Amino acid sequence: MRILVIKLGALGDFVQALGPAAAIRRHHRDAEITLLTTAPYAELGRAAPYFDRVWIDERPSFFDPLGVWRLRRLLRGGGFDRVYDLQTSDRSSFYHRLMMPGAPLWSGIARGASHRHDNPRRDFMHTLDRQAEQLKLAGIAAVPPPDLSWAARDIAHFGLPEKLLLLVPGGSAHRPRKRWPVGHFAALAVLAARRGWTAAVIGGAQERELGAVITERCPTARDLTGRTGFGEIVGLARAARHAVGNDTGPMHLIAASGCPATVLYSAESDPALTAPRGPHVSILRRPDLADLGIEEVAATLRFG
Repeated sequence: MRILVIKLGALGDFVQALGPAAAIRRHHRDAEITLLTTAPYAELGRAAPYFDRVWIDERPSFFDPLGVWRLRRLLRGGGFDRVYDLQTSDRSSFYHRLMMPGAPLWSGIARGASHRHDNPRRDFMHTLDRQAEQLKLAGIAAVPPPDLSWAARDIAHFGLPEKLLLLVPGGSAHRPRKRWPVGHFAALAVLAARRGWTAAVIGGAQERELGAVITERCPTARDLTGRTGFGEIVGLARAARHAVGNDTGPMHLIAASGCPATVLYSAESDPALTAPRGPHVSILRRPDLADLGIEEVAATLRFG
């Protein structure tokens, strides 16, 4: 049997689709499973034990007929018996149309799908609950939580101490209201230093300014912005005592790695729909994150 799993992004959504991916692999032990994703997540997909191969979707514009034709040829040439659309967007549903006539069995929201998830309340469900219900309709009853133990990379070259606090002060540049003030992260790093912990700041290269602010105000902190891929983030999370960060993709990696995590939410997003889950995940929310106090965040940490 040949199976296609569609998950294009973004990072947090990709991580939350790894539990369903594990369930699909377990249900179809002997199948050849292909992941269709976008370039930023291809490496993570190749490292995952759930897929036999990874295809990169170039996401051609609907007004690019040649690009759409190439994608149609790729999808139809795969000879797939079943498709699990975990993206469930207008774009991925359009791919069902590209595979007509004779589209394979299809789990998703596309019109005409053989196993259509048509719950009218699906957009009000948490991502994990929505995906679990979708797969149940396709005959897969048990969906585990995301597990990233296989993704961890060695972090010895960072030379970090044992009592490590991860800080994730970044987030979407076009949604600044999703960020706790960087000065608050710096103050938390100082407070942690007084308890014998070392803060390590992680984020993309575009967040180096945030790392510089925190390390300037807390000289014991370590600035790792721009130096960590997904595997290094997982490795750091498995070594850290705790992590604090905004509602952003790396916090999903961290939480799925089993690290105790405090995730900060503003009115810009709803944790009831998207938050990482786990026995050691704390969610703090304020309409304006500037009103969330440092001591309240620090109270979620178990210093020792």
